[in-house]
Amino acid sequence: MKQFSAYQVASFGLLLGLMGLRPAAAQQLGGRTVLPFLDLPPSAQLAALGGMNVSARNDDPTMLFGNPALLNPEMDGRLALSYVAYLADIKQSTAAYVFNTEKLGRFGVGVTYLNYGNFESYDPAGNSLGTFGVNEYTVGVSDSYTKGKFTFGATTKLAVSSIDGSRSLAGVADAGVVYQHPTQELTVGLAAKNVGYQFAPYPSTERGPLPLDVQVGATVKPEHMPLRFSLTAHHLQRWDIEYLDPNQRGQPDANGVEKKPTKSFGDNLARHFTASAALVLSKNLNFRVGYNHLQRRELRLDNTSGSAGLSFGAMLKISSFQLDYTHATLQAAGSSEYFTISRSLDSLFKKNDRDSTPGPPAAPKPDGAKTKYRKAGS
Repeated sequence: MKQFSAYQVASFGLLLGLMGLRPAAAQQLGGRTVLPFLDLPPSAQLAALGGMNVSARNDDPTMLFGNPALLNPEMDGRLALSYVAYLADIKQSTAAYVFNTEKLGRFGVGVTYLNYGNFESYDPAGNSLGTFGVNEYTVGVSDSYTKGKFTFGATTKLAVSSIDGSRSLAGVADAGVVYQHPTQELTVGLAAKNVGYQFAPYPSTERGPLPLDVQVGATVKPEHMPLRFSLTAHHLQRWDIEYLDPNQRGQPDANGVEKKPTKSFGDNLARHFTASAALVLSKNLNFRVGYNHLQRRELRLDNTSGSAGLSFGAMLKISSFQLDYTHATLQAAGSSEYFTISRSLDSLFKKNDRDSTPGPPAAPKPDGAKTKYRKAGS
C-alpha cells in the first residue's frame, strides 16, 4: 500500500497539471502568480541544464527539485548542499538528502532558503525606522515508486514568503513520471510543478495562483559519443507566453504610422524550450552548457541581449566528493554563480564502522614453533 502511494499521488498531481492546459492566453508570465521564487533553479546542475530539466537521471540529489520521479538508487544515502549568489545581496541556500528504507520505500528531503538581504524602513515623514529582512523558503518531502521501466514520484512542500514579519503561506506539490529505456541511455520525463494553494496571502492582499508549470523532456546519450543532450518543453499549460512591452515603440512606416510590435509564432514556440548538452569526459569530469530562450527574450536589454539565457557548468569528482559549478547569465547587466557539493553519507558511515570494529585476535602459534632472537647490537 505504501509503495503505491507515490504512484497514486503522482498520477493525481499530473492530472491536475494537465487540467491546467488551455488555449492561448494573452498574458505574460511575470507578475501573474504568487511566490515566483518556486521557479528558480536551486542547484548548479539544474542551472547548467537551462534552469529546468525533468529527464536527467543521475546521482545528484538536487535533481528531485526538477522532477521527483528522478529519485533513483544512485542517490541513496547522498547529501547535497548548494549555494547561489544572485545579483546584489540576494543569496540562496539548498540542502537535499535521499535515503531508501526497506519497508517504506525511497524518500528525498529538500530545503531551500532565499535571502534578499536587509532593506531600510521609513515612515511617511521620511524618518528612518531601521532595517527589515525579506526571505522565502520551502521544506519538502519526496517519494518515488518504480514499476518496470517507469518511475513515479511526488513531492509535497510548504512554501513561505516573509517581509518584515508578515508572511504568506502556501502548500505546494510536484508530481512526475520518468521512463528509462531498458538498453539505451535514454530517459523521458513528464512533471507538473507547483500545483497547490495559497493558504495565507500577505495582509491586505488577495490569494493568487501559484506558478504552475507542466514540463516534458528527454535526455539521450548516443552510443560511442561523449555527449549527453537534453531538451525540455515547459509551460505547456499556456501556449502564448510571448510578452510585448507596451512601452516599446517601433519606427514609423512609409505613411508615418508607428509600427507596433507583433507576435511571432516561431519566437513564441522557441520560448517553450530549453536545451542543454554535457561533454562526458569521464565519470569524474563533465562540462555542461544550457540555453533558455524565454529567459533570453524576457531579460534582454533594449540594445543588446548579451549572453542572457546561457549557462556554463562543470562537474568534478575528487575522492568521495562531487563538486558542481555553474555560471548562468541572467542578462547583459549581471549573472549568477551556483555551487553544489555532494557525497555519500552511507560510505562515510560504513568506513567509520569498519575503523571502529576491532580486528580478529592473532592466531596462536602452533606447538613447537621456534622463535628467533637477535642479540643486542647485532
